[in-house]
Amino acid sequence: MASSLTDKLSRLVKEMRGQARITESNVTDMLREVRMALLEADVALPVVRDFIARVKEKALGQEVLGSLSPGQALVGIVNQELAATMGDGVSDINLAAQPPAVILMAGLQGAGKTTTTAKLAKHLIEKRRKKVLTVSGDVYRPAAIEQLKTVTAQAGAEWFPSTPDQKPVDIGLAALDYARKHFFDVLLVDTAGRLAIDEALMLEIKALHAALNPVETLFVVDAMQGQDAVNTARAFKEALPLTGIILTKTDGDSRGGAALSVRQVTGAPIKFAGTSEKIDGLEVFDAQRHAGRILGMGDIVALVEQVTAGVDMAAAQKLAAKVKSGASFDLNDFLGQIQQMKQMGGLSSLMDKLPAAMAAKAGQVDMVRAEKDIKRKEGIIHSMTQLERSKPDIIKATRKRRIATGAGVQVQDVNRMLKEFEQMQDMMKKMKGGGMMKMMKRMGGMKGMPRMPF
Repeated sequence: MASSLTDKLSRLVKEMRGQARITESNVTDMLREVRMALLEADVALPVVRDFIARVKEKALGQEVLGSLSPGQALVGIVNQELAATMGDGVSDINLAAQPPAVILMAGLQGAGKTTTTAKLAKHLIEKRRKKVLTVSGDVYRPAAIEQLKTVTAQAGAEWFPSTPDQKPVDIGLAALDYARKHFFDVLLVDTAGRLAIDEALMLEIKALHAALNPVETLFVVDAMQGQDAVNTARAFKEALPLTGIILTKTDGDSRGGAALSVRQVTGAPIKFAGTSEKIDGLEVFDAQRHAGRILGMGDIVALVEQVTAGVDMAAAQKLAAKVKSGASFDLNDFLGQIQQMKQMGGLSSLMDKLPAAMAAKAGQVDMVRAEKDIKRKEGIIHSMTQLERSKPDIIKATRKRRIATGAGVQVQDVNRMLKEFEQMQDMMKKMKGGGMMKMMKRMGGMKGMPRMPF
């Protein structure tokens, strides 16, 4: 959806350039394109109608301020209304209850409830400093209980055992009793899902909700479901007092209409979005920032957060001190930089948060090939001895052949990697003892950094 809507808006901004005022004619033209993009993105028709009506009402006759063109002004209005549709700002998770605060996870099978339960556990542990217990009430899906046990361990939380022959209500009450006795702050209850909505599922989860009285009832929905996600959300809202929504698979090849629809259809705020399959791939949902992504404005705040979280500050400071002292930048340091990139989620993950213009420019690079190249470099360095890593100058023809064989690559790949390493080593040498300022002067940095090509 993001690329489709961005492309349409960018084209229309160019077409409307030079017009002094937003008129009914140019608003109608632009909103027709926006409407089609939203419908193609599987946004629910009532939501689209309401959205278009609000934008049109605010846009008609609005004066164009400053240097903004009518197209740019209209994009601003669309941005505001997109954020309003998804729920302005951030809706934080509510833990204001006598510990343990019970959080009930609901949704259909395949939406990612179990993995999301563990992701939420990790978020609460790391961001909120909570002691978290998880339990599975899914006694139907094969291996569901063992799956929760595995991902809970990855999240660093504690898992409460249950068996398929128990009743979900009994499991929940036993876990709640254990959580109270062992002073847990939060109890996360993973519930059973079905391939479709059925009466048995709703009766069971209603009984579980009544027994546990959760402070949060979160509906986990697959962002790739499109229109089906809206119908499912409506059914769960009628059965349960939903307090929030978690969108999963927002990084997938989806049209993304669920994000715009579920908030308005259910009235429940979107609280989190799953951004990857990794256990830390969960972020607090910010409607304003998500609207910016949809309109191709990127999400620089999320990019900074991702980089900051992925960077090992101690290692970075150690490398900075090493470079400053004049010590040689070696292949262990080069490997460290490659691993830092992987911890930040890789090139593709960072690209997703760039503004559309930057992403388009960077997109000329084959990301799949770039990711493979990074892994190849890592493999080459791992095939070296510690002496070779610390003293790359000793790597001659015989050693190169051995390293290439060990890494499963060609000697040319080893030569290419060493050449790139030497270039970075030269750059690090220039940074020593004020060299960075000299470099900036040569680049024109003291008169203002040069314009980026995008």
